[in-house]
Amino acid sequence: MKAVLMAGGSGTRLRPLTCDIPKPMVPMLNRPMAEHIINLLKRHGITDILVTLYYLPQVIQNYFGDGRDFGVNITYSVEEKMPLGTAGSVKAIEQYLDDTFLVISGDSLTDIDLTAAIAYHKQKKSLSTLLLHRVENPLEFGVVITDEQGRIQRFLEKPSSSEVFSDTINTGTYILEPEVLRLLEPEKEVDFSKDLFPLLLRRNDPMYGYIASGYWEDVGNLQAYREAHYDILEGKVKIDMPYPEREPGIYIGEGTIIHPSAKLNGPLVIGNNSQITEGVTLSPGTVIGDNVIVKPNASLKRPVLWNNAYVGENVELRGCVIGKNTAVKRGAELQEGAIVANDCIVGEGALVKPNVKVWPNKTIETGATVSSSLIWGSSAQRTLFGASGVTGLVNIEIIPEFAVKLGAAFGATLPAGTSVTVSRDGSQAARMINRALISGLMSVGISVMNLETTALPIARYQVPTLNVHGGVHIRISPTHPDVVQIEFLDKEGMNISKATEKKIEGNFFKEDFRRVELSDIGDISFPARVVEYYKQGFRREIPSTKALHDRKLKVVIDYAFSIANPVLPGILGELDIDTVVLNAHLRSRLPSAEEKLDLTRQLAEVVSALKADFGVQLDANGERITLVDDRGRILRDDQLTATLAQLFLSQHPGATIALPVTASSVNDRIAERFGSKIVRTKANPRAMMEVAKKEGVLFAGTEGSFIFPTMHPGFDGMLTVAKICEALAESGKSLSAIQADMPDFHHLHEQVACAWEHKGTVMRVLVEQGKDKTIELIDGVKVYANQGWALVLPDPVEPTIHLYADGRSAIEAERLIEEYAQVIRVMAAGKEESTLV
Repeated sequence: MKAVLMAGGSGTRLRPLTCDIPKPMVPMLNRPMAEHIINLLKRHGITDILVTLYYLPQVIQNYFGDGRDFGVNITYSVEEKMPLGTAGSVKAIEQYLDDTFLVISGDSLTDIDLTAAIAYHKQKKSLSTLLLHRVENPLEFGVVITDEQGRIQRFLEKPSSSEVFSDTINTGTYILEPEVLRLLEPEKEVDFSKDLFPLLLRRNDPMYGYIASGYWEDVGNLQAYREAHYDILEGKVKIDMPYPEREPGIYIGEGTIIHPSAKLNGPLVIGNNSQITEGVTLSPGTVIGDNVIVKPNASLKRPVLWNNAYVGENVELRGCVIGKNTAVKRGAELQEGAIVANDCIVGEGALVKPNVKVWPNKTIETGATVSSSLIWGSSAQRTLFGASGVTGLVNIEIIPEFAVKLGAAFGATLPAGTSVTVSRDGSQAARMINRALISGLMSVGISVMNLETTALPIARYQVPTLNVHGGVHIRISPTHPDVVQIEFLDKEGMNISKATEKKIEGNFFKEDFRRVELSDIGDISFPARVVEYYKQGFRREIPSTKALHDRKLKVVIDYAFSIANPVLPGILGELDIDTVVLNAHLRSRLPSAEEKLDLTRQLAEVVSALKADFGVQLDANGERITLVDDRGRILRDDQLTATLAQLFLSQHPGATIALPVTASSVNDRIAERFGSKIVRTKANPRAMMEVAKKEGVLFAGTEGSFIFPTMHPGFDGMLTVAKICEALAESGKSLSAIQADMPDFHHLHEQVACAWEHKGTVMRVLVEQGKDKTIELIDGVKVYANQGWALVLPDPVEPTIHLYADGRSAIEAERLIEEYAQVIRVMAAGKEESTLV
């Protein structure tokens, strides 16, 4: 017996899930609905299947092929010119149907006993048998009434409530004799329920209804789609489960990794090759697709996640549906009934309200609240570049294909035939992206000097040393271990300018790349003595002195598994500095934020126990440091900046240092003591680097990242450590004594959510209201008060505003930050009536 599987539906009522796939391909327990129907047919011995197609036919053809992989034989019929209707599409394949055949919808969920229905059809000698099912609410279906013998007497398609005369509905599954097709005209739009069956009724042809027991669901809307999953998990419908049952009610695919601390409460399903990390909670009714990543402490209650979805840390999902290749970032929340379709990004801390639908390829900004469906609008990113180059989730936002395109976009800004350096940290992710990006560069005629695993300060130093046109460094974010950063360098080793960033973005989004001839494709080389050249420059910058020799400093260095460790020990040894090394071996996985805190506390304990002069922790790329003084106190951020200002200016009175507008005013008071000058810069790395290379600048930087421009114009934690040793030796003081001489200060930082469209209003109103105050507009709006200042600085990438407050007392700093935070919140809500005191 043959079956006709009707798979032409577009699934309008399931939008946005069906924007790019036909309804029969919508996954039900991670397998297309049509696959479950094929499995049902196969269980009842029907393996010769004709499939009628109309909407996106290639999607179904590509998935099922000839049916061999599914244990059946499939022949396709595509309605190319016009839709022919349910009966018309079957009429088009009449030549294949020479015996009793079955017609079944490919976009429903059922376990009806087809064998019993076929036997009933033959027993009744029927021309047409409709499989019927009793439902509580028949308003959305074709209602059918039969006599005591089962012969159909009357039916009505989708009646109103006053027209309902039965709870028995048409399931869209029919057993037919080929003679009925002779009643239809070819190539005409004809429907079974509206045209053929009423005709048979008028002709008094034998037409019966078989009231089927078992389960049947039309899956006609998004709520029914979710509920059908729950019905499967609760055992209401019998289907071939796609994964083995590992524990009662818990089905898990092959290759999936479950962290021991994750809480799984069945019934639930997790597909193949997925990752459920520490602290995750999965509640009953949860369905997770193949290749899905769920990050720590996420809470999932009855969501349906399609394949390749990503769920970030502390995300909350409640009865929602997440499409294929969609990423829900850290701290976001999706509420009951929310639908986010394929290839979307839900930003950190965003909230999607109940029953909101988000169409494919949309980006919801960080912290946004979406209370109405998001259908239209550009899906493009605002920019590629942020404060730290190009950043994104590894293998979610930044994938090898993206890196190839980005490499080509950068290379296209440079003359063909020139060279750049490419370097990376020791992570597997950086290695993968590194290789893809190199391919993109070579494709546009740029040769690559591959520095491989190299600390970023060394990579910066090599750019002018090797006389190349620029560089690229790829690393894992020091704050988010699932985020990769790609930083671009100009020919001096500095971060590229905003103008160059815009050129790269233009090439990337327009895909406007040159393609070179085969003979002009770029080459790859591996420069020798990279580290030795850096060491030579380091020795010239900090020669061994009598003060260093006499002081014989003891320093504890925590490399925190960074790539700086092959360089620094030998250099410090040459300077007569006794070093104690912690965590010096290289590790492909960087420490988490919690692990980093533990390492810092351990460092402080070791410094105290060994009575060392100080301890230092280097970040993974050798740029940033955290300091521990001789009393075991941890110095970071503004405390560290002020300490180094006090230390270096005490040894170089009258010198100039460069600090961003965000740095505390305590540095100005320190500079006044020593007759020195502070140049304020914008709060981005490029701005600090540009100012640092001006004549007479001793050092620049902030919050653990410092530049000593006489060696190179970039941040260098390794050089900073040596400079601290040199200054301490010359001063004869301890770090704790340096701190004891510093003025008190209080510096606070807070982020306030603000949509992009309100940022300009916030800044304008602050300037207008501050006319009678002292205002500085170097970067953002800095408003001075009697005992301090407040700085309002829009984030260049995220829909947030950074608020800094600086005061002589804690009370003043807290007052300023509370006052300005409230003003920003009011204006971010679209109001302008809030005023400053």
